[in-house]
Amino acid sequence: MAVSQDTMKFTPINEHESAQEIIMRVYEALEAKGYDPITQLVGYLLSGDPTYITSYQSARSLICRLERDEIMEELARFYVEGHSGRK
Repeated sequence: MAVSQDTMKFTPINEHESAQEIIMRVYEALEAKGYDPITQLVGYLLSGDPTYITSYQSARSLICRLERDEIMEELARFYVEGHSGRK
């Protein structure tokens, strides 16, 4: 097995990213690849199948850091706060 002498860039995982930050990064990756981000996220939330999420920009691995109920809780919180003025 040949060992590469090239320098590899290591990007550390930010374990402290909020659910909101992860959802937005996944949304942007889906949009960049030409998918309808809402449809893809709904498909993932309903089925649990991570193949609804592109692997582009590590979006699939990011979304898998969150539990689906955690994502739904964040979406519900965002919706209610945006429509009721409550925080």
